[in-house]
Amino acid sequence: MANEKVLVLDFGGQYNQLIARRVRDLSVYAEIKPYSTPLEEIKAQGYKGIIFTGGPNSVYDESSPHYTSEILSIGVPVLGICYGSQLISYMLGGEVSACEKSEYGKINIRLVKESKLFKDVPEKSVVWMSHTDYISKVPNGFSVTAESDDCPCAAMENEQKKIYAVQFHPEVTHSEYGIKMLENFLYEVCGCSGDWVMDDFIDRTVSELRKKVGEKRVVLGLSGGVDSSVAAALLSRAVGNQLTCVFVDQGLMRKDEGDFVERTFTSLFDMRFVRVNCGDEFLAKLKGVTDPEQKRKIIGTEFYNVFWNKIREEADGGFFAQGTIYPDRIESGKGDAATIKTHHNQVKMPDDINFEGVIEPLGDLFKDEVRKVGEKLGIPHELVWRQPFPGPGLGVRILGEITKEKIKILQESDAVFRDEMKRSGEEERLSQFFAVLPDVRTVGVMGDHRTYDHLIAIRAVTTDDFMTADWARIPYDVLARVSNRLTNEVEHVNRVVYDITSKPPGTVEWE
Repeated sequence: MANEKVLVLDFGGQYNQLIARRVRDLSVYAEIKPYSTPLEEIKAQGYKGIIFTGGPNSVYDESSPHYTSEILSIGVPVLGICYGSQLISYMLGGEVSACEKSEYGKINIRLVKESKLFKDVPEKSVVWMSHTDYISKVPNGFSVTAESDDCPCAAMENEQKKIYAVQFHPEVTHSEYGIKMLENFLYEVCGCSGDWVMDDFIDRTVSELRKKVGEKRVVLGLSGGVDSSVAAALLSRAVGNQLTCVFVDQGLMRKDEGDFVERTFTSLFDMRFVRVNCGDEFLAKLKGVTDPEQKRKIIGTEFYNVFWNKIREEADGGFFAQGTIYPDRIESGKGDAATIKTHHNQVKMPDDINFEGVIEPLGDLFKDEVRKVGEKLGIPHELVWRQPFPGPGLGVRILGEITKEKIKILQESDAVFRDEMKRSGEEERLSQFFAVLPDVRTVGVMGDHRTYDHLIAIRAVTTDDFMTADWARIPYDVLARVSNRLTNEVEHVNRVVYDITSKPPGTVEWE
């Protein structure tokens, strides 16, 4: 862990993880905690700064999230963003009112006062607004530092108390100088030195793992994805062949992927590698199930049933390791975060298993930080930069009941799509792309014969962090080739559609 850290206090904003990610990009460690976190706990952590997130509520609604105003007098600099800025005003006796004209999207702001927060920021710039309330009267001791045509207080501050507030979202890329503003808060206001670097993380983590594990054994559930691969590499460096990696091939992987995983890990790492092929057992458990959350839970639970059955006799008081990363813990509903989806590595282990504890070496990292660690550890580029793949595998890309026939159709379709992206050169600019089987059949004509067969949806997105994502503008001629190949090369496919939904409002995966 870094010596200095900043708290992102979450009031329900959709960009809470993005804020933390931006802070880390600036070489300062940030962690997210819910607004229900007691003040004494916050004070005990020695934070260099605190950031209040945005949120969908109105501060004058008694049911909306609030916090004790004491947090503003503990001597730690505070930056309020959107709802967080209104909350600061509300807590200190200012006034918040409903906007006569709401502001959404790109808005021009003007700086009206010099401020440490706006050091090296032009007098006029574009920011990203999203609010229906505004600060109509600033608290005593505060001054307005920026305004827009429809927002008289786009930013305010009390420099003496080191309390700053902005009505806009500096963390999103649409805010031209937003990163500079966050940098100014961290370095000019909070006095951070920037000690969050990947090399230090690896050395510290390996040292901590060696100390914690000692001579005991570690068992890791290996999916073959980036997260579990990097976790395996860290553990391998720390404890060598004390590590046993169990790879459960549940039959829901991409075409030929199980063989690739086995080949890769048996040649790269000092560990024991155990592969379990159990596709038929998974299909039996999933028979007749159509609800996406139920499918996720069944796949996750069955994964661990198979896993524990394989290594139960080896559990001798050592440790169980997981490739959990920070967004997994947030999105699985830990703390006050809403359950967006249940992750496969967030399922409780059986009570009868004799493990001393759980190790999550990547539990504080975001995805791109995990990739950086992987590169530093010398994992081949092909593996570190593999496409993100969900823990439940193709189970969340087959809508409705999962069958052997549907798995084969989707595997073949996904392989064709990936091959064409590679051939066309599109692969390098895409963050993630894959095929989906929506369980929709449509009428078609093939060779003068009427068909009634499957529709394949293709999905491709670009993103910096996967907290938000935009649908990729793949050229029409490339899409045409994908469609032609899918309908000609994959049996039982007669129609192709392209998903042009961004995140939000959609998620990257369909289920």
